[in-house]
Amino acid sequence: MVKSERNSRAGGAASGAWRVTVLKHERKGGPPPYDRSPTEGQPLARREDLRIHGSVGKISCTDASGRTLWAAPCSGRPNAAHMSGGRVLVTTDSLTYTPWGHLGPALLLDLADGTQVAELRGERGAALPGGRFVLGLEGYDVFDTWEHDRDGTLVDSWRSYGHYVVGTGIRVVETDRNLPTRSRVVRLLPGGVVERGPSLTDPQTPKPLVLADGTILVLDAGVLRAVDRGLEDTVLAALLPVDPDEAWRYHGVLRRTGDKLTVTLAERHPERPVKHTVHTWTLALRQGL
Repeated sequence: MVKSERNSRAGGAASGAWRVTVLKHERKGGPPPYDRSPTEGQPLARREDLRIHGSVGKISCTDASGRTLWAAPCSGRPNAAHMSGGRVLVTTDSLTYTPWGHLGPALLLDLADGTQVAELRGERGAALPGGRFVLGLEGYDVFDTWEHDRDGTLVDSWRSYGHYVVGTGIRVVETDRNLPTRSRVVRLLPGGVVERGPSLTDPQTPKPLVLADGTILVLDAGVLRAVDRGLEDTVLAALLPVDPDEAWRYHGVLRRTGDKLTVTLAERHPERPVKHTVHTWTLALRQGL
């Protein structure tokens, strides 16, 4: 069962403790940025000396030297993997179009030998302690997250879905793809309880960044926000505020290198969808006043 995080500011730095300074802003035409996925030969996940790899029709595990420890078949293309307590959860893309688009099965495997433990359903996942995982899916009146134990048994569920941030508990930067959006940053509590935090403007925010103190950096419709463990939020920078009705025309990516942030936001032309204007900001990130 999920352990709840502290729901007050005590025990963690408030989001207001973080500051950014814009160092540079560039604007040019070009292709939009996309979240980086593992390149050919790069692992989907790694833990200590284990590496999980995926290719069309196959999931494999290697050691740090590259020696294959096991290989397991799959019906699609693996896209992400999560390891915990002797188990690995692998989400996949289907090779054919289905009523759920290219959603493939999520496979729970024994990390020791690749034996399939369970076939589950979900688009995004995250590892919890003790061989447990959460899986989520959105669409067709589904907006749900499910917790499964090491045998694949369902042990809890929530009416929430998005980007998962796992610490001592689980927070979700929701992505409901609706206008107007009802997405928020929330915390999942035992028994299906959803603790609701700040509302979001963008119905499909990009993957957030998580800082060492648990603060989540969210690019919300062109506004960079910080949300702490107490679900208190602070606007760090209004970079290019976006009309919510026009959010579908924008695609953003957050990157961090040391004490620098790179925020990229591509704006699709309203009449020529293949044409984009790409904005890139370099920001200095610091903690304290």
